[in-house]
This record gives sequence, structure tokens and C-alpha cells, in this order.
Amino acid sequence: MRVLLVEDDPTVKNFIVKGLRQGGHEVEEAENGSDSLALALAKDYDIIILDRMLPGEIDGLKVLQTLRKEGNTTPVLILSALGEVDEKVAGLQAGGDDYVPKPFSFKELLARVEALSRRTKNDVLQPTKLVVSDLELDLLERTVYRGNKKIGLHPREFRLLEYLMRHAGQTVTRSMLLEKIWDYHFDPQTNVIDVHVSRLRHKIDKPFSYPLIHTIRHEGYILRHFETDQGE
Repeated sequence: MRVLLVEDDPTVKNFIVKGLRQGGHEVEEAENGSDSLALALAKDYDIIILDRMLPGEIDGLKVLQTLRKEGNTTPVLILSALGEVDEKVAGLQAGGDDYVPKPFSFKELLARVEALSRRTKNDVLQPTKLVVSDLELDLLERTVYRGNKKIGLHPREFRLLEYLMRHAGQTVTRSMLLEKIWDYHFDPQTNVIDVHVSRLRHKIDKPFSYPLIHTIRHEGYILRHFETDQGE
């Protein structure tokens, strides 16, 4: 399970990180609202453990409200020393999925985290088709159409396009693609991403009147709906 932990207290943070990693879970850390938002909006997590009280202008509730406003549905478990009923209600109404007051036992925290993860996996039905403008990818049939034209893709190209379509409208960095498509957890200074994206563009965009895949200079790529392009 991939967890984003947002906690500024080093003692509490280290306590949780140690327990989760011993349980075989992958943990990334943030200590303030702005860093946690950047991570949560750029990467995929199974769950976010979010401290209610954070330093700076962006506290836990603002982080949570922003995530939900942006359409991020990752389960969020709120940690807080504010254990009063009204505080719990405020956290849940802001979009939280569970609320654990401090102090807490790690055993209870882990049980709640795992319960949220199971609930999400059971509740969320994965789509079998992805559609962006006139581009359609069928995950069951393993086919790709743009308009009425069927497009043949190699397995790696199919996975690359699927990832871009799942993150349509979002900038996808080269590091994200290396990790998700090639299973590289570091940047090996390779141009493999650019080569595969170029080949994909040749099939997806070149024969048609407008492109869907765009380069974000010094960052990565974005697959945009055509309607969005017209408005720019």
C-alpha cells in the first residue's frame, strides 16, 4: 500500500513511518500543506494520513478541501489533537474518510488505514473504457480507436497511453512514467520516454487534424481534451 503521511511532529511522524514500513507499506512524507498538496496532486496514493494542525497558512482542512475540489478521491484519514466532536465533524464534512484523535495506538491506526484501503478497493468500480475527446481505449478488448480508425499499439505503447489517459489534463513527468511504465525508481538518464512518446504521437496524433498529446517543457507531457485546447 502506498501512503502519503503529512505530519510536522518528528516524533509522531517517525513513529508512524517506522510502523508502516515494518508492515511492508511504502511511505512518502510531507511536513506542511503546500508540499502535501503538490505530492497528492502529482502522484497516486492508496491513502493519505493527514495531520489536522500544520504549520503555515495551509492547515490540514485546507489541504483536504483543496484535494476534493480538484477531484482527488484518495481516502484521507485525519490525525488531530483536536478530539472534540465538532472538530471531528468539521474534518469529515471537509471530505475526510476517518478521524483519529491524538494520542493513539499504532495498532488502531493501522487497522483504520487498512479498513479504508479495503473499502475503497471494494467500492470503486474501475472503468473498462477510457475516453478523451475522440480517442477511446478499451481495457478489456485491448483496442484503441481515434474516431472510426483503429490504431495498433505495442504493449508498452498501450500502457503509456493508458497512463496518459487516466491522468488526462494533468502534467505527467518523465520520472512518473519511468516509475509506472518501466519500473525505474530513479532517472537513468535515458531518452526512452521521449522515443516512446514520439512513436505514440506518430500513431495517435499525426494522421489527425489536431493533437492530443502535448509537451510541457522541462517537465513532461500532458494529454488534453480538444475542447480545452480550443479555449486556450
